[in-house]
Amino acid sequence: MDSQIEHMLALKVMRLTRPTLTNFQNLIFSERSDLPHLDGDESNYLPKSNFLLLPQSFGNIYLGETFSSYICVHNCTTHAVSSVSVKCDLQSNNSRVSIPIHANRTIPTTLNQDETLDDVIHYEVKEIGTHILVCEVNYVSPGGLPLSFRKFFKFQVLKPLDVQTKFYNAETDEVILEATIQNITANVICLERVELEPSDSYTSTPLNTTTDGNSVFCSINKLQPQNSCQFLYCIKPVPSIANDLKTLKMAMNIGKLDIVWRSSNLAERGRLQTSQLQRSSIEFGDLRLSITDASSISEISKPFVFNCRITNTSTRSMELNLNFNIKQKHGNLYTGSSEQNLGLIEPEKFKDFRLTIFPIRLGIVSVGDLQISDVFMKRIYEFDDILQVFIVKDLNEAYDLQKFVKFHDIPVSQVRQAA
Repeated sequence: MDSQIEHMLALKVMRLTRPTLTNFQNLIFSERSDLPHLDGDESNYLPKSNFLLLPQSFGNIYLGETFSSYICVHNCTTHAVSSVSVKCDLQSNNSRVSIPIHANRTIPTTLNQDETLDDVIHYEVKEIGTHILVCEVNYVSPGGLPLSFRKFFKFQVLKPLDVQTKFYNAETDEVILEATIQNITANVICLERVELEPSDSYTSTPLNTTTDGNSVFCSINKLQPQNSCQFLYCIKPVPSIANDLKTLKMAMNIGKLDIVWRSSNLAERGRLQTSQLQRSSIEFGDLRLSITDASSISEISKPFVFNCRITNTSTRSMELNLNFNIKQKHGNLYTGSSEQNLGLIEPEKFKDFRLTIFPIRLGIVSVGDLQISDVFMKRIYEFDDILQVFIVKDLNEAYDLQKFVKFHDIPVSQVRQAA
């Protein structure tokens, strides 16, 4: 019915986006009236160069960008039209979203001759695939007849980045997340921000900076087409979760990656957020050993004390004995001996204890040789490489060297060579 009616209103829709730089192959001629400041012939020409070209169509848009469009309804007749209203819906394969119109005038309104009702709409696209902008105009003719018509504008939403994640479970509660981000567009993309927003059960520490706080990447992290880069994050459960083994096993949601990027089209901004990332299931076996307090540096021939925690992760009670006796396989890096009765530990309960070693070699020492035996089941559980500590000759000199290096911004490689 609408196709047979000549409507009194005209609807114009233009997508708003930043212009692109275009190099025209041929000379561009212009009329003298277009460039009045140029003298000479009636027609002038502009030399070859990069020009800003406004969008000629709706084109494509990338996931995470904001779709903006200018909506204009114009009364092209000599008669007043009443009850004019505009409705905009954005339809995708899985949803239909109504976009509100915030025009300066009250809707519905009356449009006299050559008057317009216009507005700019914004919507952050969150789905990939074909999208259709449906614009519907309703009005009442001077004769009191209610009329309406619709126009459809189709465009594609493409995926700009491919995000792959890997989890590495440590012996402790820590989880290392590796996020690989690849540019799958045909243009250069700049990553403005890549952050992990942890869930309520975890805290996140980025591992993408050096010891002096500078980023391991360039100041402008550019990704060429099909290129990728990796980001690392250390994730730890909050204390209330870490101390409750049953809750820790169920706390699978790590958090979300929040990525802000800009395209090469005059730094058009886009934002992506992944779905909730989930860690792999935790398998502790019967016993779980963790270090609760230990220094990373110590002096040679001085006692090095560190605190440990053993957790019964089985479904039965265990009577545990501890045997800490140094073996020759470590090349006499340290000495120490301890035998303790840890007592009865119920399922999902823990026991804290303290161990002491005496380092006799300089350098990095890996502590191991810890045996815990179950009296009831006659089983022996061995723990090796439970922690590493850096042994120095003088602790004060080591701290002074760290301050000197940090103050003078000396590369770590030079310090190692000097040492």
